[in-house]
Amino acid sequence: MTWSTYAGFAGMMAFLAMMPGPDTMVVLKNALTGGARGGGWACAGITVANFLQGTAAALGLGAVITRYRPVFETVKWLGAAYLVFLGVQALRGAWRGNYEALDDVRRARASRGRRFREGFLSNITNPKVIVLYLSVLPQFLTPGVTDQGDALLLAYTVAALGVVWQVLLLFFVHRVRGWLGQWKVRRAMDGATGTALVGFGAALALEG
Repeated sequence: MTWSTYAGFAGMMAFLAMMPGPDTMVVLKNALTGGARGGGWACAGITVANFLQGTAAALGLGAVITRYRPVFETVKWLGAAYLVFLGVQALRGAWRGNYEALDDVRRARASRGRRFREGFLSNITNPKVIVLYLSVLPQFLTPGVTDQGDALLLAYTVAALGVVWQVLLLFFVHRVRGWLGQWKVRRAMDGATGTALVGFGAALALEG
């Protein structure tokens, strides 16, 4: 694989990583309730799931999953239900608006493992991630020239770029934490992230 090919791939994936999606919203949701550290654990869960999906796609396992329709449909519906569940949680917070009491409860309940799990499950149950790998990677691989090592490099580049974007997002949230802590802003953000997550879940469920 040439450097120009890799640079073109990395540039395209960097652009896609910055597009608002479920991963971004899950990190933002956890950052709003648990600060940069809470968002960081969600980011870690997403990253592990992303590396697993990338590895499966590069080694050919992802194609088996997408071709076996019952498995693919099961993953799709689980992913849609989980995104809606997370969205409803955020919307409930916006509806109640009692953030001091709510945050105390969330800090008590939301362990590092729970935030990690939210990130991991939201990504691993999203079949669009594996489909992205399977549709994009082959365009930059040449049969007989590139090998599985090249495929893994491209897959891990996607995951790494996702980490970079999410860390930048967490840095931004940390910088404006005072503004985000205002009641009206916090409520609007919870409402926006909740609506987006429910929307992503519904779109995933309705997609043929």
